[in-house]
Amino acid sequence: MRIDFLGGTGTVTGSKYLLTHEGRRLLVDCGLFQGLKQLRLRNWDELPVDPAGIDAVLLTHAHMDHSGFVPRLVRLGFKGRVYCSAATRELCELLLPDSGRLQEEDADFANRHGRSKHKPALPLYTEEDARAALKRFEPVGFAQECSPWPGWSWQLRRAGHILGAASLRIGWEGSSILFSGDLGRNDDLLMRPPEAAAAADYVVVESTYGDRRHPAADTLSELAGVINRTAARGGIVVIPAFAVGRAQTLLHCIQLLKQARRIPDMPVYLNSPMAADATRIYRRHLDEHRLSAEQCAAMQGKTIIVNTIEESRRLNSLGFPSIIVSASGMATGGRVLHHLKAYAPDARNTILFAGFQAAGTRGAAMVGGVDAIKIHGAYVPVRAEVANLETLSAHADRDELLAWLGTQRSPRRVFVTHGEPVASDALRLAIEERHGWPCTVPDYRESREL
Repeated sequence: MRIDFLGGTGTVTGSKYLLTHEGRRLLVDCGLFQGLKQLRLRNWDELPVDPAGIDAVLLTHAHMDHSGFVPRLVRLGFKGRVYCSAATRELCELLLPDSGRLQEEDADFANRHGRSKHKPALPLYTEEDARAALKRFEPVGFAQECSPWPGWSWQLRRAGHILGAASLRIGWEGSSILFSGDLGRNDDLLMRPPEAAAAADYVVVESTYGDRRHPAADTLSELAGVINRTAARGGIVVIPAFAVGRAQTLLHCIQLLKQARRIPDMPVYLNSPMAADATRIYRRHLDEHRLSAEQCAAMQGKTIIVNTIEESRRLNSLGFPSIIVSASGMATGGRVLHHLKAYAPDARNTILFAGFQAAGTRGAAMVGGVDAIKIHGAYVPVRAEVANLETLSAHADRDELLAWLGTQRSPRRVFVTHGEPVASDALRLAIEERHGWPCTVPDYRESREL
């Protein structure tokens, strides 16, 4: 067996791992590169393998850095099946067409305003491409043993990161490899904890928070503090949030604080039709998270859902303390950019991020303290308070990653991926010191024989 690391190395985006054995090729995750321009340009690079020669794709979960390249792969000639959990398929039905539509809009904007070196600027894929790719998706159950080819097998186990998230164990001819996917947290407010790691000869583990522990602070108290001091200033709280996972957690936390009368009963706007649709999917998969059907209903029923562009524009001129939750979580695109343009220049307001901000994103820049951010070709002053609730991260921290790995029986090697370089190397060192296992941080497009 050979493994090629085609993404998720030196960065938290673009996860792709190609397994090749006796004429079969299996791609584990198929994500978009995001953040820094030199990373985003990789989405256009020619793959080292003909997509038509890949037999199948296995997805650990629906976030774009793990699934967002699937339509491009299909457009380039991939003709196999895409296997994932049922919830991952449902979420991809929301995320992938939206991604294609946004790319078409970005290309159109660049062409109309002459902001591209390419004549014309083209989308990586279109909404139609995404809908065509979704026809190749085939859901499989957690713990279901799949044996698509002689000598091969795979199985999904719950990873707790978002709805449908899975770790993935693949076996071939008596050997095995375990992909952690993105691991959730043991004490997450929304998701149930990850299942114990399955034993395997090789392990590929994520390292988003591989160099740190999550703060011990109380999430609800921190969130209440941000909302209360902003309301006291007469300001607006703008929360860039991922439509899947983070938006639902935030809405649940806000409802808990309102019920306990720890924050004012101020309006809460969810300006992300996709997030509203994703919330309904949570109601269909109650076994994967901690909320009851009644709590899911309350989370959405007491929130003002913003659907139209006109309604979204009206949010930019609110004259009373309010909370706006809008995608995207790292402020890389979406409707939240218009809210940042409207509210970042005013010191009464707060821009509240909720979790990891990848290098090269507007979120990382704002959390880092920049005075202005570039949106739609112009610089916007940042005078609003900027805060980041790292306690709301949906990723396991260093200690949780080590504990999850601790159930292994001395694998032959651990590969540390899906992290910024410092985080990945810190986790490598921690694994070697605690467990004494051979451990490698692979380079981009590195190949290894297993």
